[in-house]
Amino acid sequence: MLSEITWTADPAIFSIGAKEIRWYSLAFVIGFAVGYKIVERMWKRENIDPKWIDPLLYYTIAGTVIGARLGHCLFYDPGYYLAHPFEILKMWEGGLASHGGVLGIIIAVYFYSIKVSHKSMLWTFDKLVTPTGLVAAFIRLGNLMNHEVYGNPADVPWAFRFVKNLHAWKQGAEPVFSAPSHPTQLYEAACYLLIFAVCMWLYFRKDAWKKEGLIFGVFMICLFTARFFIEFLKENQEAFEEGMILNMGQLLSIPFIVAGIYFVRKALKRNRKIINKTGK
Repeated sequence: MLSEITWTADPAIFSIGAKEIRWYSLAFVIGFAVGYKIVERMWKRENIDPKWIDPLLYYTIAGTVIGARLGHCLFYDPGYYLAHPFEILKMWEGGLASHGGVLGIIIAVYFYSIKVSHKSMLWTFDKLVTPTGLVAAFIRLGNLMNHEVYGNPADVPWAFRFVKNLHAWKQGAEPVFSAPSHPTQLYEAACYLLIFAVCMWLYFRKDAWKKEGLIFGVFMICLFTARFFIEFLKENQEAFEEGMILNMGQLLSIPFIVAGIYFVRKALKRNRKIINKTGK
């Protein structure tokens, strides 16, 4: 049996003066770099204009960062941030919401589709989401290193005790540990790696990219269903969530799951019509 784990990992890899280079940032960069190489393989497989690939990276990064920050500010504490709009810019103080990141990417892909590829948004999404599970897994490992986004207290042998006074601890204070808690960062990372494997299998083994919207729909269903259930094990991010049957993360996940089911059904229905017309 595994014993309770006291997690004392330093969030910083090293420091340059007062600036820290954190594992979270490295995980973010590695995730996007590997994702970029996977998308390059897709471009070659489909013989797509190579000039379209770099703009996709830029649009995606901008949509992810801006959307995730605005999502945190407007979904979880709109009163404060609307009263103090300049606080929105202080991303280094923490506060990113994955649901906002997804909405930001959707908006970014819209502009990418009309300005760069002139293809449908689903055409782009099928390629974009294929490596996204891997990127999301890296980011959750970054959360683990930051001692954040962990779960409720748990009586399980693999529970983690995280440092709660991280800033003071980094300044030399004695660490104050959380109660033994679910390491939900690892649960999510494992789910996202499985989703990544499924999407890669669909694209490279089953040629599911020919059924426009199918990979995107499967990704949405799997990602947000995993997020929905893992949220039951996580601490609420804001005080207003106390007493709610479903927290904000779960409520925001439901529309994405429904949208995923719609896109899968639409892709399969379109494919059946093509088969019926060709008689194959």
